[in-house]
Amino acid sequence: MSHGLRPNAWVTIFLPFALGYYLSYLLRTVNAVISPDLTRDLALSAADLGLLTSAYFLTFGMAQIPLGIALDRYGPKRVEGFLMILAGIGAIAFALGDSLGQLGLARGLIGLGVSACLMAGLKGFAMWYPPERQSSMVGFIMAAGAMGALTASAPVEAMLPFLGWRGVFWVIAGLAFAIAALIFFSLPGDAPHTSNESIAQAFRSVGHIFVSFSFLRFAGSAMFFTGGFMAMQSLWAVPWLMNINQMSLTTAASYLMILNIGMLVGQLSIGVLGTRLNRRGVLPLHMMQIGFALMLLVQIGILFGIGPVFLLWFLLGVMSAVNSQAYLATAAHFPKEAFGRVSTAINLMAFLGAFLVQWGLGVALDVLQGGGWSVPASLQAAFAGLIVLQMLSFLPLVIGRTGRPK
Repeated sequence: MSHGLRPNAWVTIFLPFALGYYLSYLLRTVNAVISPDLTRDLALSAADLGLLTSAYFLTFGMAQIPLGIALDRYGPKRVEGFLMILAGIGAIAFALGDSLGQLGLARGLIGLGVSACLMAGLKGFAMWYPPERQSSMVGFIMAAGAMGALTASAPVEAMLPFLGWRGVFWVIAGLAFAIAALIFFSLPGDAPHTSNESIAQAFRSVGHIFVSFSFLRFAGSAMFFTGGFMAMQSLWAVPWLMNINQMSLTTAASYLMILNIGMLVGQLSIGVLGTRLNRRGVLPLHMMQIGFALMLLVQIGILFGIGPVFLLWFLLGVMSAVNSQAYLATAAHFPKEAFGRVSTAINLMAFLGAFLVQWGLGVALDVLQGGGWSVPASLQAAFAGLIVLQMLSFLPLVIGRTGRPK
């Protein structure tokens, strides 16, 4: 594998992947901003809106395993370039849709189109950057996604009075096509780095990945730390702040912004310090061990109300940045040509965990409140259950060999 970087690698390699992941995050969150207009224009129920929004996650998750095979077989340039065109087509279909079915299919196509944005970037970094820079590059691309989470809502909200939600999606389609062009014309050729395995061999290797100890060691933490954080960030943080900390919706939303700013700070910190830390022997696994231990302490502080609420939620965001190191830590135990399959397998665990935790916390709340528990007590018990699951998934990370993988 050649790591002879171009002098302008930040522009020709990093920027296309970063823009793709930024757009992916924008599309993940944009329905929250346009939902009032969608609901009014198409007379959608709450269930309709939930189904429409979740179509993105359904196709995104279903794509992960074939995506990993495709990334290893064809390379990130061709795979993400093609899928970004699909995302653009999906955005056009959404702009033209006038029924729940049409919008659902378009939203699903968008989810498929952006399903490679992070994984293709990680595969590209593994191909074109030296190993000691991997942690930094992952930190920087995750920061690009966090910028999407922080900034997608305000610009879209500002455009709505002028363009409407349909016009917004025409703009998004244009961005997707522009990013696809940048990927095709800017990235180096990826053919020399691709796998020569047959499709059958590739699928068999995926099966071997899922049953190997090196994968299972990280699967639990991906589900309950990464997935658990996603579940809190995207749904349960606001009910917690409103019911436990007695905040108004507006104040709770501002604390969610503090969480996201903390996440951005953490990811930028890994981006800036990751290479230096790696050269001093601090590997992705070590970052996960330290970060998850601190994350548990912060969450225990949130659970029992120990310390300033503002600081606790900011620190939770900062510590969550180590979630991204799971891709590198797991892939380090497998052949380099299997990077795409390993990283997408971990990504699937994270999204599965987000679904299970988000749904599971809701089930726990219903059961506890049905048994006479108050809403705050139910939330505390459910969150405590998540912390216990995280502690159990943390054990495999600290038991056994922690040295530099082969």
